[in-house]
Amino acid sequence: MKIYDAYRLAIETGMKHDPRPRDEVELVLSKAKEAYEKTPEDEKQYFDRERLWNPYQDCRFSWGEDIAKENDAVRLMWGIDITPSELLLADRLREKGQRVDAVVAHHPLGKSRNIFPEVMWMQTDIYADCGVPINVAEGLMKPRMQDVLRGVMGDNFNRSAETAEILNIPLFNVHSAADNMVQEYLENKIKEREPQRLKDVIDLLMEEPEYQHHARLNDPPKIIVGDKEARCGGVIAKMTGGTSGPEGIYAELAKAGVGTIVGMHFPEAHIKQCREHHLNVIISGHMASDSLGVNLICDEWEKQGIEVVGFSGFHRHSRN
Repeated sequence: MKIYDAYRLAIETGMKHDPRPRDEVELVLSKAKEAYEKTPEDEKQYFDRERLWNPYQDCRFSWGEDIAKENDAVRLMWGIDITPSELLLADRLREKGQRVDAVVAHHPLGKSRNIFPEVMWMQTDIYADCGVPINVAEGLMKPRMQDVLRGVMGDNFNRSAETAEILNIPLFNVHSAADNMVQEYLENKIKEREPQRLKDVIDLLMEEPEYQHHARLNDPPKIIVGDKEARCGGVIAKMTGGTSGPEGIYAELAKAGVGTIVGMHFPEAHIKQCREHHLNVIISGHMASDSLGVNLICDEWEKQGIEVVGFSGFHRHSRN
């Protein structure tokens, strides 16, 4: 399998496990195609054509597409965050004789960094599935997306891609496509087990090797609001959709009957909202949860004969 085909397989796998209805995912693509067709010919050179087949704005091939379409994907390095330092490490390993066909990031960088807030819109469907009226979810999400967009505008967003170009290392990232995997995986596990108390949620998380690995690094899942004997009520996992949602959503989730939220991370202001509305909060762990989703993508690559070396926050574990 070529490197670029491996990238497309990752995106397509994420699409199969997207929490939204399939027609909503297809709508993102159809709107992109319509926008492209309406773009004047002299401006089409600036249109991000990956939007025509990839519904995740926070996943992009940031450098080396042409190389990736020609070269085989045999051994890739995947890290949660990729900076020039990680790329220099990959180059050093090449110098020492190790094969590194491409470097993969989880978090947005390069072409995906400035546009990643757009993917937050998928959260509206997640909240609607929990019982929040869709008009309320959408009304709360729009200003939050604008806040995040303004927050990334000052980033030196392309430095890793420019380093990859100098070192001649193909570089891409897979964010929401991988987060979709951990979202579905944990949602299904929670539905199957029906945890009654917060300690039961911790126990089911700790069955997974990613959470075990990070617990050994003093980063286990933690109860932030509530205690281990507190009853869960309705439990939801919030693992995908770009980044944290709007502060106002917690009041709406409480009205909809949600009692416990399991998430990778929560800003302090969001935790305060959860306390005010008597929502239990479990932080599953950022690196551990990201690693679970990434591992599920890597399992699909492994079936195609691709080896993945984990680093920069990602620990590889195969479920094949």
